[in-house]
Amino acid sequence: CPAVEETDDDSLKSAEAWAEALRTTVFLDLRVGLLHGKMKGTEKEAALSEIDQKEKRADELVNQTMERLRATFITPMDREDIQLLIDQLDTTIDSMKDIMDKMCMYNVGAPTEGAIRLAEIVTKCLKRITKSISYMSSLKKNYIKVEGRALEVLRLEEEGDAVYHEEMAKLFRECTDPIEIIKWKEILNAMEDVIDGCEDLVGTFRRVVLKYA
Repeated sequence: CPAVEETDDDSLKSAEAWAEALRTTVFLDLRVGLLHGKMKGTEKEAALSEIDQKEKRADELVNQTMERLRATFITPMDREDIQLLIDQLDTTIDSMKDIMDKMCMYNVGAPTEGAIRLAEIVTKCLKRITKSISYMSSLKKNYIKVEGRALEVLRLEEEGDAVYHEEMAKLFRECTDPIEIIKWKEILNAMEDVIDGCEDLVGTFRRVVLKYA
């Protein structure tokens, strides 16, 4: 369907509600929680419970959005674009939960400096994604800002790749405990998945901007 002008009140309200729900309910204060080596047991459980609730809320939003797409004749953007965005956001949330699950299930100790750096990159990427979502309801006004956040995420993804490969090499080179190798390999892979998911999201954001802005 054609792009909907920002003066279309119903469509604008729909877009704003969708973007705001995703931004505030799912991504607000979403933390990687990698610093488990410095967390007490109760803090670990609280962090896992928090992201578990957000993951369930994300699933609810996906279902609600699909129902609204079926019931709405004019959508704020093409249906396939909305579906792709929510699918990618849902995948990113699932990957976040996977990090937390592995951290708790494996009962890992203090992370290495490289693992902390990778976690910080994940957090920065998610903040840029959160900000980009807030711009979705008014692309004609904010398309330059969306592009700016996209470039920041792409830069962070390159940095994350370098840290990931460096940390993986160090893990196999210096760690002598095969169990610890397996644990941290899985966790590092999960963090890399989140960063790659953010890269996929900004690619979709940029296509949406080209289409509607």
